Amino acid sequence: MPRPARPGGGRYLAFRGRGNRGCRCPGRGRCPGHGHGHGHGIGNGFGRGLGNGNGRGLGLGLGLGLGHDPQRKNRVDTNRGIAYIGLMETNDHHHDYERIAQALSYLEDHRIEQPALEEVAGHVGLSPFHFQRLFSRWVGISPKRFLQFLTVEHARQCLVETRSVLEATFETGLSSPGRLHDLMVAVDAMTPGEFRAGGDGLTIRYGFESSPFGSCLIGVTDRGVCWLSFHDRTGPTDAVEELGRSFPNAGLREDTGAAADWRDRVFDRARSGDGPMPVLLAGTNFQLKVWEALLRIPPGGLCSYQDLARTMGRPTATRAVASAVAANHIAYLIPCHRVIRSMGEFGQYRWGGVRKRAMVGWELARGA
Repeated sequence: MPRPARPGGGRYLAFRGRGNRGCRCPGRGRCPGHGHGHGHGIGNGFGRGLGNGNGRGLGLGLGLGLGHDPQRKNRVDTNRGIAYIGLMETNDHHHDYERIAQALSYLEDHRIEQPALEEVAGHVGLSPFHFQRLFSRWVGISPKRFLQFLTVEHARQCLVETRSVLEATFETGLSSPGRLHDLMVAVDAMTPGEFRAGGDGLTIRYGFESSPFGSCLIGVTDRGVCWLSFHDRTGPTDAVEELGRSFPNAGLREDTGAAADWRDRVFDRARSGDGPMPVLLAGTNFQLKVWEALLRIPPGGLCSYQDLARTMGRPTATRAVASAVAANHIAYLIPCHRVIRSMGEFGQYRWGGVRKRAMVGWELARGA
């Protein structure tokens, strides 16, 4: 019988065989862990079952790769008599990101020692060759080149270049060619009355999907995307509760199909069509102005909090601008990850500093 999709995106059809007692995973057929597939039985050492995706599987607890081999479409579990047919991963980048994040965390923790890439590759369980392939598959460049984008020196250079772009944009108005990202996003903001009403009368369809930066929760309305968050640190239940707290009077309805469609539009511009991406912003008047200012930072550009405040005409409001940036609840589309400290340090991020560096490097690499 068909099983529903899980957070992370893998889908499968399971047919019960002789002696099978069925899946006992909690949560209406959803597997805890990363949701990359469900496999039972003995895999080939590359399986992802329950746990952290490092070859830990079900039952024997031997760490021998019990579970699903993501490279195989069909498999039969000889232990439980279940045939898995037509397994579909919604985004292979999600699997790659897990190891990318491990590598970036290791480099951050050992930045004084400056470990060689061979050592970093070993830390994430890959040979140097496969470590190169991992980055090439995820972002299209080598890990050495990717890490060059994340140096303080390169970040400072980006700050100077983006400052010039922002100044030209604000001097010539919104018709300037400099509003690169602004052309890709169409903003619809709630009125103050709608914002105070907490989403009353609004229906938000939501679902969990894979992305190049991990599993995310996407919320959409008839007026566009209103929510995009990452939940690996909090869990799916907490992520939905946070969405509900932000729109306390809105109706929430799980809709994995709608979330999948919007995921493709958000993270794969080649499949998103020619029209701008509609987003629905909900915040105070000051927050709305800050978020709209973020849209003028081009992909691959970086901006300091001070420069953002100055280009808004509020040079003394740096702290208030930083608070508004941190309050953004539409990750990636409203590019708060492009705001860093004036000295070139990346600083904190609502969904994790490692993810912020990954996003910045990913955009810089794709624009290089």
